[in-house]
Amino acid sequence: MHERLQWMQAAWARVLRPMVRLALAHGLKHAQMESVLRNLLLDEARRQLVQQGIGRPNISQLSTLTGLNRKEITARVRASGDDPGPPVLSPATLVFTRWLQMATDEPALRRLPIKAQDDKPAFESLARESTRGNVHHRSVLDDLIRLGMVAEVGDQVELTAEGFIPANDLQGMLEFIAQNGRDHLQAAVNNTLGDGPRMLERAVFADGLSAEECERVHLLTREAWAEMHHRLVDELHRGVAQSGPDASHRIKIGIYVLHEDTRDTSTPPAPALPSDPSDPKGSP
Repeated sequence: MHERLQWMQAAWARVLRPMVRLALAHGLKHAQMESVLRNLLLDEARRQLVQQGIGRPNISQLSTLTGLNRKEITARVRASGDDPGPPVLSPATLVFTRWLQMATDEPALRRLPIKAQDDKPAFESLARESTRGNVHHRSVLDDLIRLGMVAEVGDQVELTAEGFIPANDLQGMLEFIAQNGRDHLQAAVNNTLGDGPRMLERAVFADGLSAEECERVHLLTREAWAEMHHRLVDELHRGVAQSGPDASHRIKIGIYVLHEDTRDTSTPPAPALPSDPSDPKGSP
């Protein structure tokens, strides 16, 4: 049991390190991170106990499973909210993805009139179809312009990006991390715990390469993904059309590339004592 906990700690530390790096870069402190972790511990503990057939887990059961004290659990049970659950694609993402697919099939459709005219392709009809009429096309267009993914030219609009990556929008990029990171880890954790059917989760790896060779393979992967993306979007549209309005499942298929200089990934040295500026001589 002790060995298993050590394995778990080591895996947990490696997975969390990039998020800690991101948190520190944007001003998140220990207190905020710890509060998030405690709420997640409590939410997941309740979920696990319910899955075990305990309809309403009590404070003692939650305390035993999480290690949190009873007083804190009582306070957090009253204040905590529900897990937001699986991410929902934004209207801008839905419209952009569908438009990019159309433009891949027919490059002339990279530029569309904004207003619908007869049965000809237009941004207005594209937005209505992609969002099922739930969002006004002008709101979607303004969002895509703000993100730098399309350009409005007179009464027309043109694609200016090859993928939905809101690089000039911090909130959007953080949401991408939350959505894609959550789903990738969910697949890996489900596979590890044996929860449901095993999902495809694979990677290839090599070391001893130059930076130039890494980038060459990176570009090759981008080209392969563009072709695969085109095919998959077609299949997903077909699948949605055949599944009917009451279908409740979702699927996400992703890919990533990381290349880095392994000489830069060593753990930095611990800070020299004293660490407390109010104690110049340090503690005995």
